[in-house]
Amino acid sequence: MKIQFCGAAQNVTGSCHLVTLDNGLKILLDCGLFQGKGREVWDNNNAWLFDPHDVDILILSHAHIDHTGRVPKLVKDGFRGEIISTHATRSLCSIMLMDSAYIQVRDVEWYNKRLLKKRTKDKWKNIREALYTSEDVETTMTMFTTYGYDKWHEIRPGLKVIFRDMGHILGSSSVTLEITENGKTRKVAFTGDIGRPDRPILRDPRHMPDADFIIAESTYGDKLHEHPPAQYDRFLSILQDTCIRRKGKLIIPAFSVGRTQEIVYLLDQLETAGKLPKIPVYVDSPLAVNATEVFGVHPECFDDQLNTYMLTDPNPFGFNDLHYVRSVAESKRINAMKDPCIVISSSGMMNFGRIRHHMYNNIEDPRNTFLIVGYCSPGTTGGHLKSGADSVKIFGDWKMVRSKIEVMDSFSAHGDQKEMRDVLLNQKVKASQIFLVHGEIDRQEVYKDYLESEGFSGVHIPAHGEEVGL
Repeated sequence: MKIQFCGAAQNVTGSCHLVTLDNGLKILLDCGLFQGKGREVWDNNNAWLFDPHDVDILILSHAHIDHTGRVPKLVKDGFRGEIISTHATRSLCSIMLMDSAYIQVRDVEWYNKRLLKKRTKDKWKNIREALYTSEDVETTMTMFTTYGYDKWHEIRPGLKVIFRDMGHILGSSSVTLEITENGKTRKVAFTGDIGRPDRPILRDPRHMPDADFIIAESTYGDKLHEHPPAQYDRFLSILQDTCIRRKGKLIIPAFSVGRTQEIVYLLDQLETAGKLPKIPVYVDSPLAVNATEVFGVHPECFDDQLNTYMLTDPNPFGFNDLHYVRSVAESKRINAMKDPCIVISSSGMMNFGRIRHHMYNNIEDPRNTFLIVGYCSPGTTGGHLKSGADSVKIFGDWKMVRSKIEVMDSFSAHGDQKEMRDVLLNQKVKASQIFLVHGEIDRQEVYKDYLESEGFSGVHIPAHGEEVGL
């Protein structure tokens, strides 16, 4: 039996790990999109380190695009197996992958249009084709089999799977495989993305069954997050400074699934408590609007706090001054507004989506604040702003960063160093190897040292494409 690390190895996007059993059965854990810009990202998204025809089963940990965004490409290129996930993950994939297909087609059209304007001989050789289209997504959605949490399911003779809630986003889970071959049973566990305890909306992350081999995320392997109530006090301070004192816009780039709903829920609580200023709040992302509706039909994922809150407020994602924006015309109207407001728009890393238009129109105004509320890969626009860039390129134009840039990583849906370790505490005795994925190498090295100091053994940081025998 062996594992090949085909994505999110020493970086945080493109989650994809291939487990090959002794009998030749191939199980893919996640099939995510590499995110960022440049030729290398494009090449990674178009290349496979395996033949899609040979993959028998694909198991998804959760619906974020860096974990599912290449699934329609996998299907397009020959995968004909079974896609296994939780119920809520499939529901979110049905809207997120269709949104991604639209982006793939649009981005390629934009690239080809710019390419054909150039006076180069070989430009026709470099014309791009979209990774996949909406038709590929439609085919993909027919291949799902879904299961609930906390129950073993036999998916092949000698192969069982169990999902445990990881509290990262709606439907997120760890994946544990129980594999029986040649009279021997071994367990391979994959944490997926580890959420945070005591966070709103979702239940806390749960321990996985004891496993022999573990693939574990390491995004914030070198950090400890800020905790409530300090987080809420700081959020209110930023809001009041921007919208009340400077009369500007508070613009929050946020992932459409998870982060947007958490911020809306926080604003709903502030409004109920009479602490939210009387200013309009806009959720400007059609995907976020659709995702919020999906949240409403999966209460099985809610924590006790939200269920209790809903006894007094049956709609935790709506209040009088909250407006969900679908149309392009209304989105443009927000950009033209001069009055204070709060705008929540995707994408969280600011690489694409309507947030790009809000940046283009607002980032040079010193009255405004851009509040970054989650992880941004170093090569993304959000990553540049977090590192203190004084200008950013948007739609081909350089814009000076004159607005205020604030960062609150505590809103992240990823557990910090200690929170990730806590999820692994029950694995110390049995696990012989722990493979750290989904993290930048400098943070992974810190986390590896930390885990070893805490008594874990066999901790390894695999490289992209590395294959390890178990």
